[in-house]
Amino acid sequence: MSQDSKDKTEVMHWADKAAERVIEIKGDRKQYTVAAGITPSGTVHIGNFREIITVDLVKRALESKGKKVRFIYSWDDYDVFRKVPANMPKQDVLQKYLRKSIVDVPDTFGCHKSYAEHHEKEVETSIPNVGIFPEFLYQAKKYHAGEYDKEMKHALEHNNTIKSILNDFRTEEVDDNWVPIAVFCASCGNDTIKKLDWLGGYKIRYACECGHEEEIEFNKKHIAKLKWRVDWPMRWNFEKVDFEPGGKDHSTVGGSYDTGKVISKKVWNYDAPEYVMYDFIIVKGQGGKMSSSKGNVTTLKDTLDIYEPEIVRYLFASTRPNAEFAISFDADVIKIYEDFDKCERIAFDAEPATDKEKKKQRRIYELSCVDEIPKALPYQPGFRHLTLIVQIAKHDIKKAAEHFKEHAKNEFDKKRLKTRLQCAKNWLEKHAPDEFKFSIQEKISAAVTLNQKQKDAVHTLAQKLAEKTYDAAALHGEFYTICKEKGIETQEFFTAMYNILINKNKGPRLANFIIEIDQDIVLELLKKLK
Repeated sequence: MSQDSKDKTEVMHWADKAAERVIEIKGDRKQYTVAAGITPSGTVHIGNFREIITVDLVKRALESKGKKVRFIYSWDDYDVFRKVPANMPKQDVLQKYLRKSIVDVPDTFGCHKSYAEHHEKEVETSIPNVGIFPEFLYQAKKYHAGEYDKEMKHALEHNNTIKSILNDFRTEEVDDNWVPIAVFCASCGNDTIKKLDWLGGYKIRYACECGHEEEIEFNKKHIAKLKWRVDWPMRWNFEKVDFEPGGKDHSTVGGSYDTGKVISKKVWNYDAPEYVMYDFIIVKGQGGKMSSSKGNVTTLKDTLDIYEPEIVRYLFASTRPNAEFAISFDADVIKIYEDFDKCERIAFDAEPATDKEKKKQRRIYELSCVDEIPKALPYQPGFRHLTLIVQIAKHDIKKAAEHFKEHAKNEFDKKRLKTRLQCAKNWLEKHAPDEFKFSIQEKISAAVTLNQKQKDAVHTLAQKLAEKTYDAAALHGEFYTICKEKGIETQEFFTAMYNILINKNKGPRLANFIIEIDQDIVLELLKKLK
């Protein structure tokens, strides 16, 4: 390998590498199909979103190579409703629908046609905010419409082959009576089938635990479906999927991807899609991976409440999919905003970096952008500073935005400012540690007790503020002059000021804080000190 090739490989983003593998393995074509999907058995959380954005990043990488890409997202809403998640309302109602297909479970929130649709729409309305627009496929509709009838018949005709493949990966062989399809009883709607026989062609006979028995043609009475380990490879062939990632659980030796690859080739004569394994995501401080069934979930919407869309994308674009990482909602939020802003500056050559780092950060930034890449470095209001201004403005976003009106000059900058201000407000109200929160006092709290030296120093500062307007550096210097004149420790003086201004012992950098609040407002408060 030449040095140039080696350097290119080193800086190439993982999504671009995946795109190159797709083209190499699947052949150089004009169009490719990339896929993702999930069972809407509960809240679709940010960990599940990792699959969606992994596919989207590879889609963008293919498009950057001039390829057309079809991105399909399957809702496996014809799967069995196995467990009621802890965060769902009307648990007693949902319990009655266990073992039915998810599409047949009612929405106990009362706002959608079904339980499945409720969770589907939560995702479908959120992901456009981060620039993702897949074609949604609803598996219940496809099965009910008979689209997979021939595929089910084909799988039944190759049942022995499928069983043999599964047995190669198992310590205990599948049951002699095993068939690749499952049935929802026409009488009770459950999948509690105790006996199922294929009679040839489209004919099957089944007996349910509820006592119902019947012989049907499943191409006329659509109550059958393929089991997961056969359903997945069937759909690869049906939709001609070229790339699809899978979670850690599907990627284990002998897992559904391993068996799916062989079933796809031997039963449908289709080479499995190029594959990337993605790891779990945790929420910092929450402990353990998120679980829809347990209800301990953070959604994309929750994440967008705190992080602007580009930063949500950045969290994933800057991390390899096979690396576990934690999303933070504590003080780390400030650093993550700073990290993204640094990436953006490097991308626009506004911050020094090596050529290798520039290429790396530029590509991460391109994949992080929701819409078109800005032509020039956008305005970067610092998140920490925004939390300060939001609180000074008493959480009034419009009032806080006035503080920055001279900086946000184009529509992109105005939109970013508005988004970041809202995120800062949300963070302060939902997640920020107490040390970051304050409220400007309208009068000095009765709980504030100061000694005479502190009072003298504060009165002197009030006189100085009345005499002239300061900038931050000059005002900071004035603090030390006053402390020296009054024979008071600087820490005592700062404590006194924070107690008066925000009724706390500590706070933001005092000189900047006073100027941000407005010297006249601070002066009026200091005058109230007796």
